[in-house]
Amino acid sequence: MVRHVILVTDGDKYACEAVEQAAKDLGYRCISRSAGNPTPLTGEELVTLIKQTPHDPVVVMFDDCGFNGKGPGEQAMEYVTHHPDIIPLGAVAVASHSSYQEWTRVDVSVDQNGELTPYGVDKNGVPDLEIGRIAGDTVYILDRLHLPLIVGVGDIGKMYGVDAASQGSPITKAAIQLILERSGFSGPKNGSEE
Repeated sequence: MVRHVILVTDGDKYACEAVEQAAKDLGYRCISRSAGNPTPLTGEELVTLIKQTPHDPVVVMFDDCGFNGKGPGEQAMEYVTHHPDIIPLGAVAVASHSSYQEWTRVDVSVDQNGELTPYGVDKNGVPDLEIGRIAGDTVYILDRLHLPLIVGVGDIGKMYGVDAASQGSPITKAAIQLILERSGFSGPKNGSEE
């Protein structure tokens, strides 16, 4: 059974609430147990949960908690994306100001106003000076995964409260929708979390 997956490079409490809200509103699946700071599950465990979902697409969170280099979130992400039963549709790359600055290219970003920009954004969702690049702590490996689309966003669930779950997580939702639209994915969708 093949599953289509959207990767999110954040998993703290606020990110989890925002991703759950966005997935619920859009009618897609969210693996809530993938949340954690750092990611609490291995790639093998995540694939098992992903394959247990009754339909596509599945949103999965990964978090390194500031680990320098390939941390637990990125190790799990690498395993998931390379699994033969998983088709990654794209990634939401989350900006942060961690102690260890890593960066990745992004195809486009969604700023704190919900506008698309060719520039990277900082953790507050404000466009940076560099085109197509974002700094964060769980983005080191994204360039090597050859994903079809990488969308940069500020710190999910935050951005001065603009992306809070209580506000409907509009920035997170816009990033996920963009990945789905550009992928041409048109599978079934019924909401709920795992």
